[in-house]
Amino acid sequence: MAAAVVPDPHAERILILDFGSQYTQLIGRAVREAGVYCEIHSCEMSFARICAFNPAGVILSGGPDTVTEEATDRAPLELFDWDRPLLGICYGMQAMAAQLGGAVETSDHREYGFARITPSSTPGLLRELRGDEATSNSALEVWMSHGDRVTSLPEGFSVMAASPNAPFAAIADERRRFYGLQFHPEVTHTIHGREILSRFVRQICGCSAQWTSENIIHTITEDVRDQVGTDQVILGLSGGVDSSVVAALLHRAIGNQLTCIFVDNGLLRLNEGDEVMATFSKHLGVRVMRIDAEARFLDALCGVADPEEKRKIIGRVFIDVFQDEAKKIAGSRWLAQGTIYPDVIESAGTKSGKAKVIKSHHNVGGLPESLHLSLLEPLKELFKDEVRRIGIELGLPRELVFRHPFPGPGLGVRILGEVRKEYADILRQADAIYLEELHRNDLYDETSQAFAVFLPVRSVGVVGDNRAYEYVIALRAVETIDFMTANWKHIPYDVLAHISTRIINEVRGISRVTYDISGKPPATIEWE
Repeated sequence: MAAAVVPDPHAERILILDFGSQYTQLIGRAVREAGVYCEIHSCEMSFARICAFNPAGVILSGGPDTVTEEATDRAPLELFDWDRPLLGICYGMQAMAAQLGGAVETSDHREYGFARITPSSTPGLLRELRGDEATSNSALEVWMSHGDRVTSLPEGFSVMAASPNAPFAAIADERRRFYGLQFHPEVTHTIHGREILSRFVRQICGCSAQWTSENIIHTITEDVRDQVGTDQVILGLSGGVDSSVVAALLHRAIGNQLTCIFVDNGLLRLNEGDEVMATFSKHLGVRVMRIDAEARFLDALCGVADPEEKRKIIGRVFIDVFQDEAKKIAGSRWLAQGTIYPDVIESAGTKSGKAKVIKSHHNVGGLPESLHLSLLEPLKELFKDEVRRIGIELGLPRELVFRHPFPGPGLGVRILGEVRKEYADILRQADAIYLEELHRNDLYDETSQAFAVFLPVRSVGVVGDNRAYEYVIALRAVETIDFMTANWKHIPYDVLAHISTRIINEVRGISRVTYDISGKPPATIEWE
């Protein structure tokens, strides 16, 4: 019997032209969730390159600029004479309207946040969507973020929906398959937003759902086999989601041609090193070399308090240790890394990738030039949520795949100031108690990220009948969609009280526990 033909998940594709919106990556994730491959490129992409990419449709993202100024970005004019569907979102809609002969003006009544739009008698893309099923209310709750609005429609366009402050909240030229939305369908606050995007890519653009975990895994494994051949591959395994999924994928693709190097830097969570070895070496049969480098890292960090300097030291020592071990692996030709699509977008210089650097990236390592290895990045087309789904499909434990983010420098940036072994041991225990209680109270999965921070200040306390003068632990928990903004998590007081009691009673050296209620912005999620 002939083997079943697996569809190429890249065969049908959507192009997203980025005008600098903070939500652009959410558009990409929503399109992928609809089962359609997409890529995000700068709005400065030439029409020749757009044609070479050959998308089934194009989405123009939002952006921070105003179309009322001539110097701001526009879509390539040739797009409007092409035979492909277009969807403009916020700034993208305004640019499309202005370029096609409509008018855009700065509004006296700006809309930021929730708004209600009322579909017209010919709602087009919004057909049969309802805001409140119980009352049959036709108004849709959406998320607005704009200071400009379309005030005159281009020829051929009609109104799909309006709001009190935006008479043209959604517009369409059905003949040319051009659509514009003043609101953001990609954010979860917009009711039916993902359905609207799915309608555009599936019904209007005619794409089928070929971007599935099964097809993605098949394509990646085949590509890796073709690329690597019989060569040996080295992977720096951290125990995080990305490197773990890379390890599982490569093991499926090339088996014993893969060797993982797991550098235990002494800055991991409680029992994490043993858990990594149990998962990959014992259960999955992956070849893993565990390197105990705690003393080397702590010696290098001695006396260093500056957060950026700590990151650089941890990254440099990691490369040195990794390089020493990699040279021992005969026949190695490739270095695998867990680069994911958001990393590619940022490094490619899209509009959204031009943000000011607040701090160095948490991931450490890189490609040591002296190793003379070629780079292998099997996840470079995937968003984090896609990586997680593939991890489950590959049989990785759910608790590993859906664990909260952990910075590359590990506890090195969760110990404020100088890093000492004493501090790391205290923090490990406190953090483990905190996460254990979140799991026990069914709060872990509904929290985007949670962790403990060690504060190198002493606070007076009473332990038994004795005066204590010991350290402080701060607890952090946030809820977020994209980690660019975040709200602090409202953990019930009784749960926080129990966590505090356990930490103070069970961890020697702690006399006080605090809870961080700062949002992002102005604070960052990590303390350093």
